[in-house]
Amino acid sequence: MESWKKNLWVLWFGSFIVASSFSMVIPFLPLFLIELGVTKNTEMWSGLLFSAAFFAGALSSPFWGAVGDKYGRKPMIIRAGLVLFVIYVLMAFVTNEYQVLVLRLLQGLLSGFIPGAIAIVGTNTPEHKVGYALSMMSTATATGSILGPLIGGTLASLFSNRMAFGLAGGLCFIATVLVILWVKEEKFVPSKERVSVINTFRVAGHNKTLMLVLMLTLLTQFSVMTIEPVLPLYVADISGSSKHTSMIAGFVFSIVGIASILFAARWGKLADKIGFHRVLLIGLLAGGIGSLAQMLFSNIWAFSAIRFVYGIFFCAVFPALNGLVVRHTPSDFRGRAFSLNQTATQIGGMAGPLAGGAISGFLDIHSVFLITGILMLITTGLTYWSLRGTDTHAENSGRSAAG
Repeated sequence: MESWKKNLWVLWFGSFIVASSFSMVIPFLPLFLIELGVTKNTEMWSGLLFSAAFFAGALSSPFWGAVGDKYGRKPMIIRAGLVLFVIYVLMAFVTNEYQVLVLRLLQGLLSGFIPGAIAIVGTNTPEHKVGYALSMMSTATATGSILGPLIGGTLASLFSNRMAFGLAGGLCFIATVLVILWVKEEKFVPSKERVSVINTFRVAGHNKTLMLVLMLTLLTQFSVMTIEPVLPLYVADISGSSKHTSMIAGFVFSIVGIASILFAARWGKLADKIGFHRVLLIGLLAGGIGSLAQMLFSNIWAFSAIRFVYGIFFCAVFPALNGLVVRHTPSDFRGRAFSLNQTATQIGGMAGPLAGGAISGFLDIHSVFLITGILMLITTGLTYWSLRGTDTHAENSGRSAAG
């Protein structure tokens, strides 16, 4: 097997495990808090603990990206994998909510597995296969996010909440060992600059296309996540069944990810032919229209169907954004670029649910779909007018080099 293919499949598995481990605590975290004796403000603590890792990760990603560009992305992936192993094992022995909070903060501060994995795949894959490879990496995180809660809930039911954390740590350790044994970082060019977050932002600030991609990433993630806090309420409203609402809501949540698993690789292959910019425009435009269309359906099955169609097109967006990062950054800055992209994703992921909840509270649920759709269409226009020239030139150069 070619080296880049081996890297892709090993890092796909590792990213799937890490994404699963991040989301697998969702079903049993409130129950685990009750087990620890937290009987007051359980929901508040649950939200705080879940958000803490993402907040800390947004702060630390640029630093680890700079270290990775200087010393190698593979060592950073190994470091992050071993840290996750230790943290999950320690999580199995905590005795109060404050210890859980500290460990979740450390989990975010010392993370970096997925950005490092994407950087290796984006740098060590042949030019004409980059779109396909990055789309496959997108399916890893999508699959992990979908199956994570299911895996976590099942492990907690079969064994215990503490055992679920321990098993998550074991899976992270196995993924890390596979990276040590089989991943090769062949095209690594060490950065000659000193490790500095300030310098990372300075260099990124001079790359106008990269800054635009980061802004597009933040806006897109923000738009998507505004729906998260209100979707279960909307599903409960239109399904008319309190008995199966949780199961139906879980299905509706998952259906976009299922579409991503099925179609992301196809968009990646198309991006290799027609360019990341065009695929990004298709995904954003369809995403905006799909968000607006979701307002029109009060039947749960019709609503689910439009969510699936929305997912078919929208799964093109984030791999295309990652592809633009590859196209518009030098290889010795790519780890930092993907870490900044991760920070933009996490900021959008934190701000989106807050905005969605506020909009729904002041107006109504339909207003969230309306504002999300309009914001995504504005992002589409911004993408069209800002990226059309530079992107075409970069991609034509990349295809010429590959040919």
